[in-house]
This record gives sequence, C-alpha cells and structure tokens, in this order.
Amino acid sequence: MADLTMTRLHEAMVVLYAISLVFYFIDYLNKDAKAHRVAFWLLSIVWVLQSVFLVMYIVETHRFPILSLFEGIYFYAWLLITISILLHCVYRVDLPVFFINVIGFIFMTIHTFAPSQIAQSPVGEALSSELLFIHITFAILSYVAFSLSFVFSTLYLILYNVLKKKKWTKQWSRLPSLQQTEQGMTASLLTGIPLLLISLILGLQWAYLTLDNVSVFDVKIIGSFISLLIYCFIIYGNRKAKLYSTNYAWAHVYAFLFVIINFFLGSRLSDFHLWY
Repeated sequence: MADLTMTRLHEAMVVLYAISLVFYFIDYLNKDAKAHRVAFWLLSIVWVLQSVFLVMYIVETHRFPILSLFEGIYFYAWLLITISILLHCVYRVDLPVFFINVIGFIFMTIHTFAPSQIAQSPVGEALSSELLFIHITFAILSYVAFSLSFVFSTLYLILYNVLKKKKWTKQWSRLPSLQQTEQGMTASLLTGIPLLLISLILGLQWAYLTLDNVSVFDVKIIGSFISLLIYCFIIYGNRKAKLYSTNYAWAHVYAFLFVIINFFLGSRLSDFHLWY
C-alpha cells in the first residue's frame, strides 16, 4: 500500500509539473499575471513534495542520495526546480525559468518512469500503462486546443468576408468579433503547444520503456514534431507581425489539417501507434 501511494504521488507530481509548464508558457507569451501565479504555486507544490520525499529518503538510507544514476537524476530535478523558484522570487526572470523547468520536467519524468524504477516497483506494469495513459491524455488535450484554434480561425475568415462585402445581418450579430476570434486563436495555440510538447516527452519515455526497437524516425513521431514546429512558427510569425489578419487565420487552418492528416495517416503508417 505504501509503495502504491508513493507511486501515485510521484505520478501526481509529474502531472502537476506538466500543468505548471502549460501556465508558464501562457504567461511568457501572453504576459498573463493569473497564469503566472497558478504556474508558480503548482511548481511550489511539486517542490514541497519533492523535498519531503528527499528528506524521507535521506532519513531512511542515512546518506545523501547521489550515489547512483537513479538518485542523481532525482536530486538534479529537485535542484532545477529549486533554482527556478529562486530565480522567480529574486530576479523575476521568465524565459530562463521556463526552460529550466522544461529540463527539470524531462528529468522528473525519466526518474518517475525509469526502467529500474518500474522493474523494482510492485506496480511497475501499471506504472508503465499509466505513463501511456498520461501521454495520450495530454495528446488529446492538445488536439482539442488545436481544434478550437481551427474553429476560431474559420469564424475569423467568415466574419472577415462578411464585413468586407458589407453583408452583415442580424444572423451574424451573435457571433464573436474579429478581435475575439483572433484572441481565441492565440489562446488556443498558447495552450496546445505546451500540451503537445509534454505529450511528446512522455510518449518517447513510454516507447523507450516498453518497445524493443522504437525509432525516433517513426512516421507518427516525426509528424507530431513537425506539427509542434508549425504551430511554434505560427506564434513566432504573429509575434513578429509577419502573420496577421487572414494570413494568420489561414495558417491555423492549414496547420490543423496537417494535424488531422498526421493523426489518421501517421497512425496507419506508424510501427506502434495502432489507433484503429
């Protein structure tokens, strides 16, 4: 029971850490004070849990946990979170904090779902299955966010054409404004990009744990990374004023079509993404 509880708490830390990264990403690109606070407090909860586990391990083993690779990874992840919290509180820097936490999340995931950890754990098989479950959940959430961006971009194009042709009627009055649809596109991307990144990190970890001959050149993996890069370029282009108005909306439409193609065709051609 104790081992199961510890396993669940470590999984909860990974999930909280992932959600914290999503809010940090939204805050960095959108300067959202509420997202900033939520991200910091979620990260603080993760740090407190990590610190408690670290102290418990020291008390149990009567030594500092750095004598093995497995222990070192955990201590390294704890140090990264500690440094990011100090930078947040003392220097108020955003970009370094975000990237430090991305690295910390990767190592936290490696520690939680490491092959040695799963092999030694009495719930190892369930742990691997739950890693897959979390990966799929974040992937689906990212697809939902990108679907919303597609909806908002389509509404933007419809409204733009209606206003341009001066065919505004009462039927269109209940639709959001151009500004609201553009904000919806951006907010959807700011949510979907970190969700997809986290899903890819977790998915690669699961594949490494459970598959014998996994290749990073798998069609679905390559397509997912290309999707991530496409959406990152869209955000970058919009921030640099190179993508705006209808061009910005069409970029969302084309990007979502690529996501759909990758989801169905990529799953068919993949060696292990057999979702059919």
